[in-house]
Amino acid sequence: MRCRWPGPLAFLLALTAWAVSAQAFDPVSAFQKGAWVGSIEAGYGEQSEIFNDPITGLEFFNAGVRLGLVPFGPTGSGLLHGALEIGLEAFYQQFVDPDDAFFAGLAAVGRYHFLTGGRLVPYLEVAAGAGATDLDVREQDSDGTFLLSAGAGVSYFLTDRTAIYAGYRLQHISNAGTDDPNRGINSHTGVLGLSIFFGR
Repeated sequence: MRCRWPGPLAFLLALTAWAVSAQAFDPVSAFQKGAWVGSIEAGYGEQSEIFNDPITGLEFFNAGVRLGLVPFGPTGSGLLHGALEIGLEAFYQQFVDPDDAFFAGLAAVGRYHFLTGGRLVPYLEVAAGAGATDLDVREQDSDGTFLLSAGAGVSYFLTDRTAIYAGYRLQHISNAGTDDPNRGINSHTGVLGLSIFFGR
């Protein structure tokens, strides 16, 4: 007798297999002590000042390549069960409106991954970097500047060693008083990225 539902049956079998694999996945295995993490990412941001008015209204795209290390492995318990990642990121930012300018530099990054026991792994992060720029606006006009950011996001593990992530960052640019003007530029930014875990 011919099966009249080969498509739906195949879909249900694939869904069941995915559910089983999702339940069996343990993100702790990716965050073992000494594991390396290679990441590439891209984002978009808009200037949004809280204290400074008026503002230039900058918009920009950015990209980064990061090499991270998990120095301690999984730590903590309960809601704080997670793993610290520290690393260096080569970072490029292209301003597109209203000034056609760039920032390029190197940042130290710290990211804490909350190990929930599933493929979704939330994180908090901070970064501090320095680099060169040709930005020339009312808030900032110098050859070098510093970049600080803090944010949160979530990773989704496609495999045991590969994850995609999306997040939000509050970004601050300043020349730390080394030149004038130095009003600082604050921006809301979104980021999308891909991480690959290796070395353990």
